[in-house]
Amino acid sequence: MLSPNQISAISRLFSSSVMRELTGRGKSPLFARLAKEALGVFKPDDLKQNVFHFFGAAFDVLKRTECRHEYVYKAALTQRVLLGRHSLQTATMLNEFRVGECKVDLAIINGTATAYEIKSERDSLSRLEQQIETYKQFFANVCVIAGENHEGSVRSIVSEDVGILKLSARHQISTLRAASERPDRISPAVIYDSLRMNEAIRILKLMNIPVPDVPNTEMYAALREKFIKLNALDVHKGMVQILKTTRNLSPLSRILKHLADSLHSTALSIPLRRTDHHRLLLSIKTPLRTAMQWG
Repeated sequence: MLSPNQISAISRLFSSSVMRELTGRGKSPLFARLAKEALGVFKPDDLKQNVFHFFGAAFDVLKRTECRHEYVYKAALTQRVLLGRHSLQTATMLNEFRVGECKVDLAIINGTATAYEIKSERDSLSRLEQQIETYKQFFANVCVIAGENHEGSVRSIVSEDVGILKLSARHQISTLRAASERPDRISPAVIYDSLRMNEAIRILKLMNIPVPDVPNTEMYAALREKFIKLNALDVHKGMVQILKTTRNLSPLSRILKHLADSLHSTALSIPLRRTDHHRLLLSIKTPLRTAMQWG
């Protein structure tokens, strides 16, 4: 049985912090530290391989039911939904996207907007009801994807319009209940508060609504005043169209072909410039014993 510290170290290997170091510097001191903390979990042969192989071995550990971490669920949604049912040409993904006082674990924007709240085997459901009610104010579809141990409890907590998904021991996603699409319930004010200002301006222009002619110091409040008066359906439609452009991930299609599936979700969670691609690919080819000395 793995200790909580070992599970934490292995899961953090897939964090955006490690990915930023690999892409920005071509090496990651954080990766080296976390790998050392988790060494006892791996087979001797794993330690003779490169960083690419080590990520794969680490992900295999996290997929075990007793160890499953939020990242395993994100990876499944990325592979099965974003890249499986859709593509980076037709959809985009939001990771840890703030709505009100909550952060959506993962959201996918295609022809509509869908929020996915993850409740792994190791998570508490204490905040689930509040999270779901918050997400309904931004997303037309809201889903919970949970471990098998949470299935009954999730059904008793969330309303009938919320989708329920399950991640099986074989890493397959099954739909226990489909979400009802309800763009009519969204709050234009909540959408405005969650977006960047330039995105809000683009939505107004898309709707042929004049942008307030006020000083920059007054623009935020003036824009919000416009938004709260808008029709919910129109705002949701405009938000979907604009976010697919401003949060577009299609330039990353090329780099994903060279990364293990287990790394796709974290690679899509940070801004990656084309100049970062070469550093990332070189870093994952580094022998693990060399990478353990990164500092």
